[in-house]
Amino acid sequence: MTPRVSLVTGASSGIGLAVVRRLAARGDHLTLVARGVEALERTAEEARAAGAASVHIAPTDVGDDDAVAECVRGTLARHGRIDDVVCSAGVVSYGRTEEVPPEVFEGVLRTNVLGVVNVVRHVLPPMRARGLGSIVVVSSVVGHLTVPTMTPYVMSKWAVRALCRQLQVENRDVGVSVSCVSPGGVDTPIYPHAANYTGNAGTPPPPVLSPDAVARVIVRRLERPRRNTQVPMLNHVLRLGFVATPRVYDRLIGPLFARLATDADRTVRATAGNVLSSLQKVDHR
Repeated sequence: MTPRVSLVTGASSGIGLAVVRRLAARGDHLTLVARGVEALERTAEEARAAGAASVHIAPTDVGDDDAVAECVRGTLARHGRIDDVVCSAGVVSYGRTEEVPPEVFEGVLRTNVLGVVNVVRHVLPPMRARGLGSIVVVSSVVGHLTVPTMTPYVMSKWAVRALCRQLQVENRDVGVSVSCVSPGGVDTPIYPHAANYTGNAGTPPPPVLSPDAVARVIVRRLERPRRNTQVPMLNHVLRLGFVATPRVYDRLIGPLFARLATDADRTVRATAGNVLSSLQKVDHR
């Protein structure tokens, strides 16, 4: 069987890294996209050892359209096609809407929304020309809800879900599939590395999934596309509460969800986290 050609953003940690491990195990040609060179190199070594047909690292900020275009051109030059794309790059900020600095607010939207737009803008033309391709975009359960002190992130995930729906309509007759996967809390570095202006460290809300549990679903969607997938099924209960009983949600469930997503025992100084650069050390106290 001819190895598939796959491009993964956010490939150096969390869900993206778990996806890389699974795609490497099935023998794909891999293009790994993230901002941090050293972390990408470690991921590449692991992918080669796991059985990837080939691995190319592309240190790229997905919010930079020119850089994304160059990354896609390089992949096409090496392999002549791109079969599968996973958009999992993402950043988080905590803080009331008025407390989040404008550059951080914009940074979250640039990475989480425009980062996906930039990738699909450049991979869709060759996929459409072949009449073949599979794209999975990682959204979040908060793309269906509201959560206090997470405005930029919540906005970005609602936007990503809308983007996926648009892409599904625009590509339904050309052989290119677009699937949206919405996880709940996942044990990844996105929380400790987040921008934070609340005074308390962020944490994934329970039930907490492993990155591999989400990656398994993502790879399944590459192979068997579906418009929308929630992970875990409990997400549907939260969505139902948000839609069916908005007053109850606003008074009880939303604030509870926010409390579960912070660690009251760990304080943190105001920080932009990794939103504006590959990583700034968070000062816990």
